[in-house]
Amino acid sequence: MAAALLSFATTGKLSAQDGKTIYNKWCSGCHGETGAGDGVGAKTMLPHPRDFTKAVYKIRTTASGEIPTDDDLRRIVEVGMPGTAMPEWKSRLSAAEIGAVVQYLKTFSPNSFKGAAAKAIAIGKAPGGDGVADGKAVFQKLECYKCHGLAGRADGKSAPTLKDDYGNPIRPADLTENWKFRGGNSVSDIYTRLRTGLDGTPMPSFQDAVENKLITDEQLWRVAQYVHSLSPEKTPESREVVRAALAQKLPATPDDAAWATVERFWIPVVGQIIAKPRWFAPAVDGLWVQALHDGRSLALRVSWDDPSKSPDPIWDEWLGRMSKTLTDVDGPLATQQGPDRLVVQWAQNPSDESKRPYFLGGDTKSPVYAWRWSSEPKVEEGSEAGLGHFTALPNGSVTQSARYADGQWQVVFTRPLASSDTTKVPRFGEGRAIPIAFYAADGSSGEDEVRGAVSTWYAVYLDVPTPTRVFVAPIAMIALSAGLGMLLVTRAQKNGRANGATDSSPMEER
Repeated sequence: MAAALLSFATTGKLSAQDGKTIYNKWCSGCHGETGAGDGVGAKTMLPHPRDFTKAVYKIRTTASGEIPTDDDLRRIVEVGMPGTAMPEWKSRLSAAEIGAVVQYLKTFSPNSFKGAAAKAIAIGKAPGGDGVADGKAVFQKLECYKCHGLAGRADGKSAPTLKDDYGNPIRPADLTENWKFRGGNSVSDIYTRLRTGLDGTPMPSFQDAVENKLITDEQLWRVAQYVHSLSPEKTPESREVVRAALAQKLPATPDDAAWATVERFWIPVVGQIIAKPRWFAPAVDGLWVQALHDGRSLALRVSWDDPSKSPDPIWDEWLGRMSKTLTDVDGPLATQQGPDRLVVQWAQNPSDESKRPYFLGGDTKSPVYAWRWSSEPKVEEGSEAGLGHFTALPNGSVTQSARYADGQWQVVFTRPLASSDTTKVPRFGEGRAIPIAFYAADGSSGEDEVRGAVSTWYAVYLDVPTPTRVFVAPIAMIALSAGLGMLLVTRAQKNGRANGATDSSPMEER
């Protein structure tokens, strides 16, 4: 690195050789010293790190099959690849250092980058108007749903068969989470991906469809607009507290229309990489949580995207490919699919912040109170002393209602606020933040009670019923004000009449 700094000071720029020094320090652990995508961490990752020796790049502004521009390479180094292990580097490396790394990356496949520099395709402007409905129709015509699913949640019938050019399993993009799109999430970015395709993957370029007049360029823009509409308008932000509003009646099923009016809270989850066997390729990346209470019971709805209702025989091929690809993750994966899982864990003593348990299911000294759900479907209530170390209570009071549709699970849990045995089942009190954490696993991907995705601690706050005096006091004040006003008006009128009578006497005498 010192030599690189000296080179920059002398020439005003860094060379590919300087990029090698930077690459070996920061990049080789994943991409390998020879750039073949075989670094020490590669076998724990899905997708695997890029093999630069093949010069096949997914994210480009160039036509399908062409090498990327230098700006394409620079952008990926700068902003990373959301949804993968590739981080952004613009906060750690300078522009000159990133430029040097880009030049060095090209040396891994020198013949591919010979000759004239690559040129980006021309990208126009999106057509005006609301094209979402038209875009949906073209999305169906092009059969995009076969991979991405009817609702865009990566649950199409072809999804379990997908693999990249090197035989590794590859998940189609979840189109309802555009903050994970690796080439950007604007309408223009999505259109560019449709034009260029993702080389090395099953995602094709639709340029041929335009040239052969199967669809028009405007229709391709409409597809991009439709895909963009499938995600929330804003990237969801995680908040520490989930509010449980007070309701007259609690919805008992996931598809109850009442849930549409209840605020949603986004809880991100990440791979469990602390306790063995660790897991670096979680299928679930976040949960939507909603909560209501009626002063007697709590209803909690948890929703998350999952491309398979596990176990499902059509996903056996996927699991087999996963087990061959992720070979360095603390032992082999399961050879048979298990159920999908969700564990909702609570602090055993919600009022004592100093004794919040370990977020990975607690431990033997401080277990968590947990609801353990699986896609059979069933729910168990009990205590957990570390992931996978669950002890069920003989007579649980938690009930569940589950629904799977269009690549998404929705589960409603209901439990009384009070408990007859507070030593094992904490009371959920109103007006207090109750610590909560989550664990999710996809059985079709070989995930189980330990291999899965975890959250840190959050909290659920049960709204306090509004006291009657809050409503009575304003009414009383209004009535009192009105009464005082009437009294003052009456007195003024009496005084006016009295003064009028007194003033008339002298006139009569005159």
